[in-house]
Amino acid sequence: MQRFRALASARRSIPSLRRALSTTRPSSAHDHELQDEVLVEGKAAARTAILNRPSALNALTTSMGIRLKKLYESWEDNPDIGFVLMKGSGKAFCAGGDVVTLYRLLNEGKVENCKDFFRNLYMFIYVVGTYLKPHVAILDGITMGGGAGVSIPGTFRIATDKTIFATPEVHIGFHPDAGASFYLSNLNGHLGEYLALTGEKLNGVDMLAVGLATNYSMSDRLDWVDERLAKLMTDDPSEIDSTLAQYGDIVYPDKNSIVHRLEAIDKCFGHETVEEILDALETEAARSKQDWCISALKKLKEASPLSLKVSLRSKT
Repeated sequence: MQRFRALASARRSIPSLRRALSTTRPSSAHDHELQDEVLVEGKAAARTAILNRPSALNALTTSMGIRLKKLYESWEDNPDIGFVLMKGSGKAFCAGGDVVTLYRLLNEGKVENCKDFFRNLYMFIYVVGTYLKPHVAILDGITMGGGAGVSIPGTFRIATDKTIFATPEVHIGFHPDAGASFYLSNLNGHLGEYLALTGEKLNGVDMLAVGLATNYSMSDRLDWVDERLAKLMTDDPSEIDSTLAQYGDIVYPDKNSIVHRLEAIDKCFGHETVEEILDALETEAARSKQDWCISALKKLKEASPLSLKVSLRSKT
Protein backbone atom coordinates (compact mmCIF):
# COMPACT_ATOMS: atom_id res chain seq x y z
CA MET A 1 0.00 0.00 0.00
CA GLN A 2 2.15 2.80 -1.36
CA ARG A 3 -0.09 5.60 -0.16
CA PHE A 4 0.02 4.43 3.44
CA ARG A 5 3.81 4.24 3.39
CA ALA A 6 3.93 7.88 2.29
CA LEU A 7 1.49 8.83 5.05
CA ALA A 8 3.47 6.89 7.62
CA SER A 9 6.54 8.88 6.66
CA ALA A 10 4.61 12.16 6.88
CA ARG A 11 3.33 11.11 10.28
CA ARG A 12 6.62 12.10 11.84
CA SER A 13 5.81 15.72 11.06
CA ILE A 14 2.67 15.62 13.23
CA PRO A 15 3.25 17.24 16.62
CA SER A 16 4.23 14.78 19.29
CA LEU A 17 1.20 15.79 21.34
CA ARG A 18 -0.75 12.67 20.41
CA ARG A 19 1.88 10.29 21.73
CA ALA A 20 2.88 12.54 24.61
CA LEU A 21 -0.62 12.61 26.04
CA SER A 22 -0.82 10.02 28.77
CA THR A 23 -3.68 7.57 28.87
CA THR A 24 -5.14 6.10 32.00
CA ARG A 25 -4.52 2.36 31.65
CA PRO A 26 -7.14 -0.13 32.76
CA SER A 27 -6.32 -2.91 35.14
CA SER A 28 -6.32 -6.49 33.88
CA ALA A 29 -9.62 -7.02 35.68
CA HIS A 30 -11.25 -4.69 33.18
CA ASP A 31 -9.82 -6.34 30.06
CA HIS A 32 -12.88 -8.49 29.38
CA GLU A 33 -15.25 -5.55 29.92
CA LEU A 34 -13.19 -3.45 27.52
CA GLN A 35 -13.46 -6.06 24.79
CA ASP A 36 -17.21 -6.43 25.29
CA GLU A 37 -17.85 -2.68 25.08
CA VAL A 38 -15.90 -2.26 21.83
CA LEU A 39 -15.98 -5.22 19.47
CA VAL A 40 -13.60 -5.59 16.54
CA GLU A 41 -14.09 -7.00 13.06
CA GLY A 42 -11.30 -7.39 10.54
CA LYS A 43 -11.79 -8.01 6.82
CA ALA A 44 -9.31 -7.49 3.99
CA ALA A 45 -7.73 -4.05 4.47
CA ALA A 46 -10.42 -2.76 6.84
CA ARG A 47 -10.85 -2.85 10.59
CA THR A 48 -14.18 -2.09 12.24
CA ALA A 49 -14.76 -0.85 15.78
CA ILE A 50 -18.29 -1.65 16.99
CA LEU A 51 -19.60 0.34 19.96
CA ASN A 52 -21.37 -2.32 21.97
CA ARG A 53 -23.50 -1.01 24.82
CA PRO A 54 -26.90 -1.28 23.09
CA SER A 55 -28.90 -1.11 26.34
CA ALA A 56 -27.29 2.30 26.98
CA LEU A 57 -27.55 3.41 23.33
CA ASN A 58 -23.78 2.81 23.06
CA ALA A 59 -23.04 5.69 25.43
CA LEU A 60 -19.28 6.12 25.83
CA THR A 61 -17.43 5.20 29.01
CA THR A 62 -13.88 5.86 30.14
CA SER A 63 -12.86 2.31 29.32
CA MET A 64 -14.32 2.61 25.82
CA GLY A 65 -12.28 5.74 25.19
CA ILE A 66 -9.13 3.96 26.33
CA ARG A 67 -9.74 0.91 24.17
CA LEU A 68 -10.70 2.91 21.09
CA LYS A 69 -7.58 5.05 21.31
CA LYS A 70 -5.36 1.99 21.71
CA LEU A 71 -7.02 0.19 18.79
CA TYR A 72 -6.91 3.16 16.45
CA GLU A 73 -3.26 3.89 17.13
CA SER A 74 -2.30 0.27 16.52
CA TRP A 75 -4.32 0.21 13.27
CA GLU A 76 -2.75 3.43 12.11
CA ASP A 77 0.72 1.94 12.62
CA ASN A 78 -0.16 -1.27 10.75
CA PRO A 79 0.74 -1.04 7.02
CA ASP A 80 -1.62 -3.91 6.18
CA ILE A 81 -4.67 -1.90 7.29
CA GLY A 82 -5.94 0.60 4.76
CA PHE A 83 -8.95 2.19 6.45
CA VAL A 84 -11.09 2.06 9.59
CA LEU A 85 -14.83 1.87 10.17
CA MET A 86 -16.92 2.63 13.24
CA LYS A 87 -20.52 1.62 13.86
CA GLY A 88 -22.86 0.93 16.76
CA SER A 89 -24.82 -2.12 17.83
CA GLY A 90 -28.58 -2.03 18.32
CA LYS A 91 -30.71 0.99 17.45
CA ALA A 92 -28.08 3.66 18.06
CA PHE A 93 -24.72 4.67 16.70
CA CYS A 94 -23.81 6.48 19.92
CA ALA A 95 -25.91 8.64 22.23
CA GLY A 96 -22.83 10.45 23.56
CA GLY A 97 -21.04 10.21 26.87
CA ASP A 98 -22.44 8.12 29.70
CA VAL A 99 -23.84 11.02 31.72
CA VAL A 100 -25.62 8.68 34.13
CA THR A 101 -22.30 7.25 35.28
CA LEU A 102 -20.74 10.72 35.43
CA TYR A 103 -23.61 11.95 37.60
CA ARG A 104 -23.16 9.01 39.95
CA LEU A 105 -19.41 9.58 40.17
CA LEU A 106 -19.90 13.25 40.98
CA ASN A 107 -22.37 12.41 43.73
CA GLU A 108 -19.80 10.04 45.16
CA GLY A 109 -17.17 12.75 45.12
CA LYS A 110 -15.04 10.95 42.51
CA VAL A 111 -14.07 14.04 40.57
CA GLU A 112 -10.81 12.53 39.30
CA ASN A 113 -12.75 9.69 37.69
CA CYS A 114 -14.85 12.25 35.83
CA LYS A 115 -11.69 14.00 34.67
CA ASP A 116 -10.38 10.67 33.41
CA PHE A 117 -13.52 10.22 31.33
CA PHE A 118 -13.22 13.57 29.56
CA ARG A 119 -9.44 13.26 29.19
CA ASN A 120 -9.66 9.88 27.47
CA LEU A 121 -12.66 10.77 25.30
CA TYR A 122 -11.10 14.02 24.10
CA MET A 123 -7.77 12.31 23.40
CA PHE A 124 -9.53 9.74 21.25
CA ILE A 125 -11.39 12.44 19.33
CA TYR A 126 -8.02 14.08 18.68
CA VAL A 127 -6.82 10.76 17.24
CA VAL A 128 -9.85 10.57 14.92
CA GLY A 129 -9.43 14.17 13.84
CA THR A 130 -5.75 13.70 12.94
CA TYR A 131 -6.00 10.16 11.61
CA LEU A 132 -3.78 9.36 8.65
CA LYS A 133 -6.08 6.71 7.21
CA PRO A 134 -9.61 7.05 5.84
CA HIS A 135 -12.27 6.74 8.52
CA VAL A 136 -15.86 5.67 7.81
CA ALA A 137 -18.55 6.14 10.47
CA ILE A 138 -21.94 4.53 9.93
CA LEU A 139 -24.42 6.78 11.75
CA ASP A 140 -27.35 4.40 11.79
CA GLY A 141 -29.66 5.52 14.60
CA ILE A 142 -29.15 7.96 17.46
CA THR A 143 -26.00 10.09 17.02
CA MET A 144 -25.72 12.73 19.71
CA GLY A 145 -23.09 14.66 21.66
CA GLY A 146 -19.96 12.57 21.98
CA GLY A 147 -21.32 10.21 19.33
CA ALA A 148 -20.97 13.04 16.83
CA GLY A 149 -17.59 13.85 18.37
CA VAL A 150 -16.10 10.45 17.56
CA SER A 151 -17.45 10.41 14.00
CA ILE A 152 -17.70 13.84 12.41
CA PRO A 153 -13.93 14.56 12.52
CA GLY A 154 -13.39 11.49 10.31
CA THR A 155 -13.31 11.25 6.51
CA PHE A 156 -16.75 9.78 5.78
CA ARG A 157 -20.04 9.86 7.72
CA ILE A 158 -22.87 7.74 6.38
CA ALA A 159 -26.31 8.92 7.50
CA THR A 160 -29.39 6.73 7.12
CA ASP A 161 -33.16 6.94 7.32
CA LYS A 162 -32.83 6.02 11.01
CA THR A 163 -30.27 8.69 11.91
CA ILE A 164 -31.18 11.20 14.61
CA PHE A 165 -28.51 13.84 15.22
CA ALA A 166 -28.40 16.47 17.97
CA THR A 167 -26.11 18.34 20.34
CA PRO A 168 -28.54 18.62 23.30
CA GLU A 169 -26.05 19.42 26.07
CA VAL A 170 -27.54 22.81 27.03
CA HIS A 171 -30.61 20.97 28.31
CA ILE A 172 -28.56 19.13 30.95
CA GLY A 173 -26.67 22.22 32.09
CA PHE A 174 -23.61 21.51 29.95
CA HIS A 175 -22.43 22.75 26.56
CA PRO A 176 -21.76 21.00 23.22
CA ASP A 177 -18.32 19.47 23.66
CA ALA A 178 -16.27 16.64 22.10
CA GLY A 179 -15.22 18.86 19.18
CA ALA A 180 -18.66 20.38 18.62
CA SER A 181 -17.40 23.95 18.86
CA PHE A 182 -15.18 23.18 15.86
CA TYR A 183 -17.49 21.30 13.53
CA LEU A 184 -20.52 23.48 14.34
CA SER A 185 -18.43 26.56 13.62
CA ASN A 186 -17.67 25.21 10.17
CA LEU A 187 -21.31 24.93 9.12
CA ASN A 188 -22.67 27.58 6.77
CA GLY A 189 -24.12 30.76 8.24
CA HIS A 190 -25.30 30.55 11.83
CA LEU A 191 -26.70 27.04 11.71
CA GLY A 192 -24.10 25.98 14.26
CA GLU A 193 -25.40 28.47 16.81
CA TYR A 194 -28.93 27.28 16.22
CA LEU A 195 -28.05 23.61 16.75
CA ALA A 196 -25.88 24.32 19.78
CA LEU A 197 -28.37 26.56 21.58
CA THR A 198 -31.57 24.65 20.83
CA GLY A 199 -30.39 21.03 20.66
CA GLU A 200 -32.60 20.66 17.59
CA LYS A 201 -32.69 17.18 16.05
CA LEU A 202 -31.74 16.56 12.42
CA ASN A 203 -32.56 13.50 10.36
CA GLY A 204 -30.13 11.82 8.00
CA VAL A 205 -31.24 13.75 4.92
CA ASP A 206 -30.75 17.07 6.71
CA MET A 207 -27.34 15.96 7.98
CA LEU A 208 -26.31 15.31 4.40
CA ALA A 209 -27.82 18.58 3.16
CA VAL A 210 -25.91 20.76 5.64
CA GLY A 211 -22.62 18.87 5.39
CA LEU A 212 -22.58 16.99 8.69
CA ALA A 213 -22.83 13.71 6.74
CA THR A 214 -20.92 12.92 3.57
CA ASN A 215 -23.05 10.02 2.32
CA TYR A 216 -26.50 8.51 2.70
CA SER A 217 -27.78 4.96 2.66
CA MET A 218 -31.06 3.38 3.58
CA SER A 219 -30.58 1.38 6.75
CA ASP A 220 -31.66 -1.88 5.16
CA ARG A 221 -28.90 -1.49 2.54
CA LEU A 222 -26.06 -1.16 5.02
CA ASP A 223 -25.23 -4.84 4.82
CA TRP A 224 -24.46 -4.33 1.13
CA VAL A 225 -22.27 -1.34 1.96
CA ASP A 226 -20.46 -3.35 4.64
CA GLU A 227 -19.95 -6.26 2.27
CA ARG A 228 -18.50 -4.07 -0.46
CA LEU A 229 -16.21 -2.15 1.87
CA ALA A 230 -14.97 -5.41 3.35
CA LYS A 231 -13.64 -6.41 -0.07
CA LEU A 232 -11.63 -3.25 -0.68
CA MET A 233 -7.86 -3.52 -0.60
CA THR A 234 -7.02 0.16 -0.46
CA ASP A 235 -6.11 3.14 1.65
CA ASP A 236 -7.21 5.58 -1.05
CA PRO A 237 -10.13 7.82 0.05
CA SER A 238 -11.24 8.27 -3.57
CA GLU A 239 -11.83 4.52 -3.97
CA ILE A 240 -13.83 4.41 -0.75
CA ASP A 241 -15.76 7.49 -1.85
CA SER A 242 -16.69 5.93 -5.20
CA THR A 243 -17.79 2.73 -3.46
CA LEU A 244 -20.00 4.62 -1.03
CA ALA A 245 -21.48 6.61 -3.90
CA GLN A 246 -22.16 3.43 -5.89
CA TYR A 247 -23.93 1.66 -3.06
CA GLY A 248 -25.49 4.68 -1.40
CA ASP A 249 -28.79 6.41 -2.02
CA ILE A 250 -29.55 9.80 -3.60
CA VAL A 251 -31.96 11.79 -1.44
CA TYR A 252 -33.34 15.32 -1.37
CA PRO A 253 -34.66 17.46 1.51
CA ASP A 254 -38.44 17.52 1.84
CA LYS A 255 -40.63 20.57 2.46
CA ASN A 256 -40.05 20.36 6.22
CA SER A 257 -36.27 20.30 5.94
CA ILE A 258 -34.11 22.71 7.89
CA VAL A 259 -32.58 23.92 4.62
CA HIS A 260 -35.76 25.91 3.93
CA ARG A 261 -35.36 28.04 7.05
CA LEU A 262 -31.62 28.77 6.97
CA GLU A 263 -32.18 32.41 6.05
CA ALA A 264 -34.42 32.96 9.07
CA ILE A 265 -31.99 31.05 11.29
CA ASP A 266 -29.16 33.31 10.17
CA LYS A 267 -31.26 36.38 10.92
CA CYS A 268 -32.16 35.20 14.42
CA PHE A 269 -28.95 33.49 15.51
CA GLY A 270 -26.40 35.81 13.95
CA HIS A 271 -26.12 37.98 17.07
CA GLU A 272 -23.33 38.26 19.61
CA THR A 273 -25.34 37.67 22.78
CA VAL A 274 -28.00 35.22 23.92
CA GLU A 275 -30.25 38.14 24.88
CA GLU A 276 -30.12 39.52 21.33
CA ILE A 277 -30.88 36.08 19.90
CA LEU A 278 -33.90 35.76 22.20
CA ASP A 279 -35.17 39.19 21.15
CA ALA A 280 -34.75 38.30 17.47
CA LEU A 281 -36.61 35.03 17.98
CA GLU A 282 -39.42 36.80 19.82
CA THR A 283 -39.82 39.18 16.88
CA GLU A 284 -39.66 36.42 14.27
CA ALA A 285 -42.10 34.17 16.17
CA ALA A 286 -44.61 37.02 16.49
CA ARG A 287 -44.25 37.88 12.82
CA SER A 288 -44.15 34.45 11.17
CA LYS A 289 -45.99 32.21 13.65
CA GLN A 290 -43.83 29.38 12.33
CA ASP A 291 -43.62 26.28 14.50
CA TRP A 292 -39.82 25.95 14.32
CA CYS A 293 -39.33 29.49 15.59
CA ILE A 294 -41.81 29.11 18.46
CA SER A 295 -40.16 25.80 19.38
CA ALA A 296 -36.65 27.31 19.29
CA LEU A 297 -37.75 30.14 21.55
CA LYS A 298 -39.28 27.68 24.02
CA LYS A 299 -36.12 25.55 24.06
CA LEU A 300 -33.88 28.53 24.77
CA LYS A 301 -36.08 29.64 27.63
CA GLU A 302 -35.99 26.15 29.15
CA ALA A 303 -32.22 25.71 28.85
CA SER A 304 -29.60 26.68 31.42
CA PRO A 305 -28.76 30.39 30.88
CA LEU A 306 -25.11 29.78 31.75
CA SER A 307 -24.95 26.84 29.34
CA LEU A 308 -26.35 29.01 26.58
CA LYS A 309 -23.76 31.72 27.16
CA VAL A 310 -20.87 29.25 27.32
CA SER A 311 -22.11 27.48 24.19
CA LEU A 312 -22.42 30.69 22.21
CA ARG A 313 -18.97 31.84 23.28
CA SER A 314 -17.37 28.51 22.39
CA LYS A 315 -19.10 28.49 19.02
CA THR A 316 -17.80 31.94 18.08
